[in-house]
Amino acid sequence: MKKKLLSIILAATMVASLLVGCGSSSTESSADTTTKEEAGDTTTSSADGDLQVGIVLPTKDEPRWLQDQAQFEQILGDAGFTNQVLFSQGSSATEKTNVESLISQGIDVLIICAQDGAAAAAAVEEAKDAGVTVIAYDRLITGTDAVDYYVTFDSFAVGVAQGQYLIDNTTGTGVPLYLYAGAATDNNAFIFFEGAWSVLQPKIADGTFVIANSSEAVALQDKAELTRDEMATIIGQITTDWDFNVAKSKAEAHLTAASADMKGDVRILAPNDGTARSIADVFAADTDITSYVVTGQDSEKASVQYVIDGKQSMTVFKDTRTLAADSVAMAVSILNGETPATDTTYNNEVIDVPAKQTDIVVVTQENVQAALIDSGYYEASEFTGLE
Repeated sequence: MKKKLLSIILAATMVASLLVGCGSSSTESSADTTTKEEAGDTTTSSADGDLQVGIVLPTKDEPRWLQDQAQFEQILGDAGFTNQVLFSQGSSATEKTNVESLISQGIDVLIICAQDGAAAAAAVEEAKDAGVTVIAYDRLITGTDAVDYYVTFDSFAVGVAQGQYLIDNTTGTGVPLYLYAGAATDNNAFIFFEGAWSVLQPKIADGTFVIANSSEAVALQDKAELTRDEMATIIGQITTDWDFNVAKSKAEAHLTAASADMKGDVRILAPNDGTARSIADVFAADTDITSYVVTGQDSEKASVQYVIDGKQSMTVFKDTRTLAADSVAMAVSILNGETPATDTTYNNEVIDVPAKQTDIVVVTQENVQAALIDSGYYEASEFTGLE
């Protein structure tokens, strides 16, 4: 490690002060190149200018990732670690350029949330070859042995929670079930869907639900466990690409094609909050839909308001403060020459990657106050209609 003595001393105190600010940091926006400006480059500098931790996030166009950026900058900055956050803006090519830029600045640790889990392999292999320790953040990078650690929410549990919520809020039989998924390039989209399918499939098999919008899912509805390829065929039909507009267009097309018996009282598996809002708006506008229950995840402010207003049924709260803190704690251990704490492994098709998991919380109208306001994640003043 090529750290200065001051960095090592600060690193030794990091874990104890991880979630508590212990000082101010100097943060300035870099405008060195057009690419950096577009990527949203933000740097926290130290006196000697060395860069210790590089962070690459998928896009600054979704509130979730801006929240993550703020957590990284606060926790690392308060602890005295120099860091730079770059956004890939939906481009694997930009992501690779971002990683190369961080390598050129001498980082020791790379924390990366991949735009495309497979495509990111080439970028992290460059980092590994340069002696950088790679932490995959929230999304697993596949097809390479260049990933040292993985910090994630329990993605399977997210899918289970979404599917179980639909089950718990359904009575009778023959209820139309609309399935939607994340991007086919995102390994997490498969894990989310796998978790949801694990609880929904028995209820599809016994007639509680009738799949309304995927012929591939109908063809496989008797299989309790799906292979990766089988999931891919379903996700190929129902993917939203994590895009609000794609979700809206797909929901509109599905409702246009749906017969009368696939409307009325329906259930909707939506993969995240952005897509959930788009899908919910489409279903709410259809006069043949009498009621709907729709899932989500990330507890974005707009969706929390939708939950309060009864437009979205639930969201899965993934506390980015904890996830970012876990990542920073891992980086601190690495900078100190120690082995980070992990509690499970994830297979990325090449190796079993040591991982640290963070718990999730299901948020509904009933517990918005306790889960999101009382915990300090949001301020009550940011919402209307809270009880």
